[in-house]
Amino acid sequence: KGTIHLFRKSQRSLVGKLTHEFRLVAADRRSWKILLFGAINLICIGLLLMWCSSTNSIALTAYTYLTIFDLFSLVTCLISYWVMMKKPSPAYSFGFERFEVLAVFASTVLAQLGALFILKESAERFLEQPEIHTGRLLVGTFVALFFNLFTMLSIKNKPFAYVSEAASTSWLQEHVADLSRSICGIIPGLSSIFLPRMNPFVLIDIAGALALCITYMLIEINNYFAVDTASAIAIALMTFGTMYPMSVYSGKVLLQTTPPHVIGQLDKLLREVSTLDGVLEVRNEHFWTLGFGTLAGSVHVRIRRDANEQMVLAHVTNRLYTLVSTLTVQIFKDDWIRPTLSSVPIANNILNLSDHHIIPMPSLKAADNLNPVTSTPAKPSSPPPEFSFNTPGKNVSPVILLNTQTKPYGLGFNHGSAPYSSVLNQGLGIPGMGAAQGFRTGFANVPSRYGTNARGQPRP
Repeated sequence: KGTIHLFRKSQRSLVGKLTHEFRLVAADRRSWKILLFGAINLICIGLLLMWCSSTNSIALTAYTYLTIFDLFSLVTCLISYWVMMKKPSPAYSFGFERFEVLAVFASTVLAQLGALFILKESAERFLEQPEIHTGRLLVGTFVALFFNLFTMLSIKNKPFAYVSEAASTSWLQEHVADLSRSICGIIPGLSSIFLPRMNPFVLIDIAGALALCITYMLIEINNYFAVDTASAIAIALMTFGTMYPMSVYSGKVLLQTTPPHVIGQLDKLLREVSTLDGVLEVRNEHFWTLGFGTLAGSVHVRIRRDANEQMVLAHVTNRLYTLVSTLTVQIFKDDWIRPTLSSVPIANNILNLSDHHIIPMPSLKAADNLNPVTSTPAKPSSPPPEFSFNTPGKNVSPVILLNTQTKPYGLGFNHGSAPYSSVLNQGLGIPGMGAAQGFRTGFANVPSRYGTNARGQPRP
């Protein structure tokens, strides 16, 4: 019997993980064809790089970079097959579709970096143009063209096929489309080939081969070596212009943005959902592209308290599922409650000071400068005020708020509500009703009758 190791996890290196996944892909017969094209591509790249070095042609080097891009597209196709075999896991709950988006983005960005490198080398060659040998220039051109077209047309690359159709057209496609309309106006039978727009990868392969053929003829006729540098710049610009829209489209997918062409349809579906029976509000909606052709989204739906949650969920899912394949809907009922007003008298225990907060009204001035009755500043040098208004001061009863959590410490107040007669005895009586201290002033010897002077005689 072997030893049992508790809580032991199998540690596998990165190379081991990649080898395991590669074996998983290689087990499918559909990937054997891609692996065969990949091996031929590596041999072709090696030959082309040797011929680029022997001919000293930078234009052929720029065209060889398209063959290297074909190798990236084959790797992307293998990743697409691997994604179809893998199932969602707890770490990747939405599946592995974003891996092929990342592969397309990386391939197009690397192709643009190669084009920038060609532009940099071409700028240096303009200062000192070397001699170009045309011995294997034309042979390398046709070998690269044949292999590129054969790879593009033989392998069904689902990710790049989708991106080439969904992304915006490049400037090369637009110019070729204008030329194709003129040709199709003369020969209508060619409309199925050139219209509505050509495959960008096939187009750039043909355009690059045409530029190399022109370079070969001009060097053979006039020994015009600078045309090789000009052709390299043209191929690099065409490569950059073709790959840039695809990089932008795949980058937006990685940033989880909403596709512009489905915004109108989503708005229409959300308006239909908001008019369903029992639905009060649709909010916090977010929709994004999970993979190529796969739309994911989440939405919160507020319903009435008497509505059936399962019925509303079924209707909302049925409406949105036509466009959003991966959908998360959160249903919650309306929690709005109408406040009730009590008309019964307040009990005595409600005013229990031990269960309430006491918020004293802030004094307007210092306490020593206020009269104890009227809160009017008492100045010895000035006569007492004739009128005294019920202004807020320190003698106004504090505001009592209900609190069931905290209790004040050391408050020397009696529990219960004070009788109304005791309130009148604290100097808040009505003027002229026989109180010891009137509401008009804080002095007892001042008469309470209006219109008399200090001596009690009527004013004229």
